[in-house]
Amino acid sequence: MNRQDEVRSPNTSASSPKERLDKVIKRRGLIRSRSRAQRMIAAGRIRVDGRILTRPGHPIDPEADIEVLSFEQYVSQGGDKLAAALDHFKIDPTGLIALDVGASTGGFTDCLLQHGAAKVHAIDVGHDQLNSRIRRHPKVVAREGLNARYLEPEDIDEFVDLVVIDVSFISLKLILPPLVDILGPQGQIIALVKPQFEVGKANLPDDGVVKDDALRQAVLTDIQAFIEAETPWHVQATMQSPVEGSKGNIEFLIHIKSPAA
Repeated sequence: MNRQDEVRSPNTSASSPKERLDKVIKRRGLIRSRSRAQRMIAAGRIRVDGRILTRPGHPIDPEADIEVLSFEQYVSQGGDKLAAALDHFKIDPTGLIALDVGASTGGFTDCLLQHGAAKVHAIDVGHDQLNSRIRRHPKVVAREGLNARYLEPEDIDEFVDLVVIDVSFISLKLILPPLVDILGPQGQIIALVKPQFEVGKANLPDDGVVKDDALRQAVLTDIQAFIEAETPWHVQATMQSPVEGSKGNIEFLIHIKSPAA
């Protein structure tokens, strides 16, 4: 069976009054309940006329071509997070040279490849984590045992157009500065903001889950302020990740742009 095993509903009409995506899915019987349809949409598992949509209320032609993608589209759930961000921030990786910081199993890298990236440098401080299929892909340059905190331009040896970041047990404030000399003049960054690794030990509950929404928002605000003050880039937009992080932590995705982008 194809990895991207899917349920497809064909397009049979040229144009009709638009309806909510979740309602159309439920009415057609593609997913049992509207609430599950909403979760699937938010997780980036619904494609409409060839495009991933992540808002349940997105208005669509009621006869549009809808695909319900399997949960195995990417090698990890990280791919689902990035796919949602690409759609929300309207970023097309087609033909871009990308850098995946904190590649781990390779969910972000897999997502970039499936969205047409020309090349992906996949780096991680760990060893033997990257999925073997991703490691063998001709468009992937895998670098293990490389600490992004101390990344140097010669480690990548070319400017990149897009950086995606998913790191744990370290603040983004330590990861972003070394990227200044690696991101191209019109480059963009999508970074996963994990409050559990930004609040500090004093503010982190014993179970490792940041439940205080005000604290989560303060983390997001602090990261944005750091980017504006300490880097040459600007924050373009933010969104809550449709997929929860470890232990159910709520996480965010942030879109950063070079001034010329």
